[in-house]
Amino acid sequence: MVLAIVSMVVALAALALALAAWRRTPSPVADPDALPEDVVGLRQEVAALRAEAAGALRHLGLVRYDAFTDSGGRLSWSVALLDDQGDGVVLTAIHGRSEARSYAKSIRAWACEQQLSPEEEQAIGAARR
Repeated sequence: MVLAIVSMVVALAALALALAAWRRTPSPVADPDALPEDVVGLRQEVAALRAEAAGALRHLGLVRYDAFTDSGGRLSWSVALLDDQGDGVVLTAIHGRSEARSYAKSIRAWACEQQLSPEEEQAIGAARR
């Protein structure tokens, strides 16, 4: 389970980095009427992909910590996976000496209706940056 979540986090980070680099590429032509028809079509497809990517879970924040004073290794964690509007989920795994618990909370507009732990709030804040 943890391996799957870590793999998902790494894949989302790679997607976010690729999209950020892609956005920074300057446009060489100022007059769109001077472009060939196939280039205009490609620009429309890119605009559609950008609109679709806005709903992707591409903002993430991860916080690792020791949930209990008698355990070490920062095995507990909270991760926020959010889209551009701040909608998504925050996942938390709390590891103790004899058990582990997992929690999932829905996030809307960077906020949650349920009480958030300080670590969950920190993960959402890291995803928002």
